[in-house]
Amino acid sequence: MNTKTNTGADISDWRPEDEQFWESTGKKVAYRNLWISIPALLCGFAVWGMWGIITVQMLNLGFPFTQAELFTLTAISGISGATMRIPASFLIRLAGGRNTIFLTTAMLLAPAIGTGVALQHPEWPLWVFQLMALWSGVGGGNFASSMSNISTFFPKRLQGTALGLNAGLGNFGVTTMQIVIPLVMTIGLFGAFGGESRALVKDSGWIFGKIVAGTQTWIQNAGFAWVLSLVPLSILCWFGMSNLKTVSPDTGNPIAAFIKVTYLYTLAFVPSIFMLYLYLPAPTGLGLLNMWVAIPLDIIAAVLMMRLAAFGSMKENVAKQFEIFKNKHTWSMTALYVVTFGSFIGFSMALPLAITVIFGFQHVPDAAGVMTHTLKNPNAPSALTYAWMGPFIGAAVRPIGGWISDKLGGSIVTQWVSVVMVAASAAVGYVMMLAYQSPAPEQHFFLFMVLFIVLFAATGVGNGSTFRSVGFIFDRQQAGPVLGWTSAVAAYGAFIAPVLIGAQIKAGTPQFAMYGFAVFYAVCLVINWWFYLRADAEIKNP
Repeated sequence: MNTKTNTGADISDWRPEDEQFWESTGKKVAYRNLWISIPALLCGFAVWGMWGIITVQMLNLGFPFTQAELFTLTAISGISGATMRIPASFLIRLAGGRNTIFLTTAMLLAPAIGTGVALQHPEWPLWVFQLMALWSGVGGGNFASSMSNISTFFPKRLQGTALGLNAGLGNFGVTTMQIVIPLVMTIGLFGAFGGESRALVKDSGWIFGKIVAGTQTWIQNAGFAWVLSLVPLSILCWFGMSNLKTVSPDTGNPIAAFIKVTYLYTLAFVPSIFMLYLYLPAPTGLGLLNMWVAIPLDIIAAVLMMRLAAFGSMKENVAKQFEIFKNKHTWSMTALYVVTFGSFIGFSMALPLAITVIFGFQHVPDAAGVMTHTLKNPNAPSALTYAWMGPFIGAAVRPIGGWISDKLGGSIVTQWVSVVMVAASAAVGYVMMLAYQSPAPEQHFFLFMVLFIVLFAATGVGNGSTFRSVGFIFDRQQAGPVLGWTSAVAAYGAFIAPVLIGAQIKAGTPQFAMYGFAVFYAVCLVINWWFYLRADAEIKNP
């Protein structure tokens, strides 16, 4: 055997289910790709999710935007990242793992630098910040290609563990972002090259406590800081990762592969921009659609564009991978992954601003008895001090969820996770209602955070169990695209949660958003039992 074909950039012989091959060659190559994939994915999550923290600090610095307008920034980055995952689901077969992960990691430099520049100009119009949020969606798209890639390297018996490590440690990008951004905003990280600071108008914070109003802040570092990790990571991806020719037989040379990736990613921006224009209110858009029409329209438009705009060998490969849509289990697993990852990323995006709005103000009736929510709460907890805890727990337990599911079966773990999420979501909603009707909402904050941490822990375990189920239910050719597709649809949670929670806070009934999530989790609990756990299920898992 020519060992170069199994250790270099392009690997033509790959048999992970062969024990002898795995022990002699496969394990070393697979784990090398995994350990490089994890930090690259982490940075993707960080750039994608950074608007959840940036919007809080924009509020603290007195940027001239309303709370509702700031919620649109997290929603826009959420829907962009979700839409980008649709083409990203198919990139590995079309362009190769090494080529795809290198380029999509390097692409993150553009929104990171662009966001840093925009944040130095609070006088710029809202659409500039919305454009940067849209561009940050590249980081969200990277998850689908990363998971699809790693799934091809490992044998089925290790799928849960490998995918759990990649996704779980990659998900730490949310926590890393929530810890790093408040820290780097407190120092002139780049000296004269990094721009001037601005004084906080309101109290802010970081993981060690409050930062008082008047403190000098470099909010632009929220974008610029990621350049320090993205440049070396891009180099590491190029020189350390591999293309599996057994999975990606027709990638062409690297330039041809890069063109495919860029072309398909560009196609994803078109439906996102069009849908957001129809959805967002004036002056940014037309405000013609509600969220429940906008999301299906965006998904359908993105899929159709991929199908119609692909050409040459790309068209044939896309058509082959579209076979997953004929399999009913693609749709059941999509719903279940919305429960787990959709909740994780959605709550990660919405939680910082929700803490700021619900607990940052005193909720008291005016002279006419109407509740008002504008009086600043002097005892308010800082979102930047606490918001990282939930995503941290959710990411930390994800590999555990994969490991347990390798032992017990993915669907049984998903079932118990769903039960916990129904109860925790309903309980969080009740506590949110109490806090939003209280002149001292901070009294309810401890229970609020405990329940949200339980909810995040359940999503983390469920993330691992649902991905393990995909590896069990589908063959190797379909598992990768299914992993990408389910993660794409689930990522719309990053759009749904901020919009839904923000709208219900504005209506004075934040609890209704969480009650709605609880009902959805209950429905998916039944779906999981019907397809994979009942006595005469077509596929028992276990």
